[in-house]
Amino acid sequence: MADFISFQPSDFFNTKLYTGNASTQSITGVGFQPDFTWIKRRDGTYNHYAFDAPRGAGWYIKPNQTAAQVDGSADHLTAWTSDGFNLGSTDGVNASGDTFASWNWKGGTTSGIATNGSTTITPSAYSFSQTAGCSIIKYTGNGTAGAKLAHGLGAKPDFILIKGLDATTDWDVYHSGMGATQWLELNSTGSVSTSTNRWNDTEPDSVNITLGDSTHVNDSSDFIAYCFSAKRGFSSFGTFTGNASATNGPFVYTGFRPGYVLVKVLNYTAAWIMFDSKRLGYNLQNKVFTPNTNAVEEAAWMSDIYSNGFKPFSSDPAINGSYNYIYMSFAEFPIVSSNSKAGTGR
Repeated sequence: MADFISFQPSDFFNTKLYTGNASTQSITGVGFQPDFTWIKRRDGTYNHYAFDAPRGAGWYIKPNQTAAQVDGSADHLTAWTSDGFNLGSTDGVNASGDTFASWNWKGGTTSGIATNGSTTITPSAYSFSQTAGCSIIKYTGNGTAGAKLAHGLGAKPDFILIKGLDATTDWDVYHSGMGATQWLELNSTGSVSTSTNRWNDTEPDSVNITLGDSTHVNDSSDFIAYCFSAKRGFSSFGTFTGNASATNGPFVYTGFRPGYVLVKVLNYTAAWIMFDSKRLGYNLQNKVFTPNTNAVEEAAWMSDIYSNGFKPFSSDPAINGSYNYIYMSFAEFPIVSSNSKAGTGR
C-alpha cells in the first residue's frame, strides 16, 4: 500500500468562509493557528490581502498590487488565535453583511532554521513546517547575484513567491515546472519570462534558494517569501497541457481531492485562476478569483474537482487553451485507500 501523510490536510491548510460585520469579530473554525492568511472579499471589487506571522499581525501586502506593505493592525487582521484570526472593521476584510474567503496555512517552527556553508542570507524571522512543506521567511537581501537564502523546508521547494516589503515591486514566482531560468508575476497576466536575475539560473536545494540581483528579489531592503514543497497526499505542484476543449479538458492528477487550486498559463497573456472546494456553485460550477486583479468572485464553468485531481471544462486560454500550464494545489481530503489513478470521468 502507498505511503500517505500522517496528518489530516485540514491540520495545515483550510479555506474558511465568513460574513463581515463592520466591527470587530473573531473568525473561528480554521482548525489551527494560521501563520499565513490570504483574504478576499467575494462580492466587491476589493483587493486581495496577505498577512503572515513573521511580519506580525496587521501588516499586509496585496497580491494583486505592487505596493509596499502597510501597517493595518488597527482595523485589518489584528491577531491570530488558536482556531483562526481576529478582525478589525475595515471594508476590505470585514464589510458589514458582505461575504469573504480566507485561505490559511500553518507553519509553526520559529527557531533553528537549517543553514550550510553556502548560506549567505539567514532570514530575520520565519515560520515553517517541514511536515507540511510550508515556509514563510522574512529576509533582508544583499544585492549579490548568487546569494543563498535559507528556507527551512528540508526539501527542495516546488513553489516560491517573493514580494519586496519596502518598495513598489512585483510578486515574483518560481515553480519547479518552469525551472530556475524562468519566472512569472502573480500580480500580472504576463506570460513566462526568462532572466538570470531572479533565480540566478540555479535550482533551489533542500537548504537554500539561490537569488539573482533583481530589486524584486534581492537588494538591500526587506522581502517576504512564501515557499512550498510537495507532500504526497497534501500538496501538489505540477504542469499540464491544455486541449482547448470546452467539454472534456485534460485530467490533472493530484493524488487527493483538491481544496485549493491556483493555475497559470505559461506562454499566453491571461489571468491567474484560483478556486477552492468551499465555493463551488450550482452543478459544481466553480466560483473563481483572478489574484492579479481586485475583481469580484466570478461564477464560471472552469473545472470539476474529483477525489484525486481536477479537470478543466472550459476552452478559456486562462485554464485550458492549447498551451502549457503550471498549477499548485492543496488537499481537502487525501486518498486513503489507493493512490492509483482512479476513474477520471465526469
